Amino acid sequence: MASATTIRRKLRTRRKVRVAAAERPRLSVFRSSKHIYAQIIDDVQGKTLASASSASLKSGTKTDTAAAVGQALAAAAIEKGVKQVVFDRGSYKYHGRVKALADAAREGGLDF
Repeated sequence: MASATTIRRKLRTRRKVRVAAAERPRLSVFRSSKHIYAQIIDDVQGKTLASASSASLKSGTKTDTAAAVGQALAAAAIEKGVKQVVFDRGSYKYHGRVKALADAAREGGLDF
């Protein structure tokens, strides 16, 4: 079961993202023990515009694969014409793999 701190962090993040996601697509991050998944979602239409995961990448350190996922997602998003997104980290701290993915997506051309 999630701790009270985790639940508060998730609700606080969700509240901020929901306000901003009406104008921009949302970059959602899911982190498992082995892989990291990211997708860009248009909440107005309810469709996924682009996605990437570390499950299809070669092995390496978790932080390096997260950065590769961020680069791949940015390339796929720009190919679809999406440049501005809202970053939805969920209940995860902005640290480690989540930060590496976000930094790589910014370097790839996404604006958030």
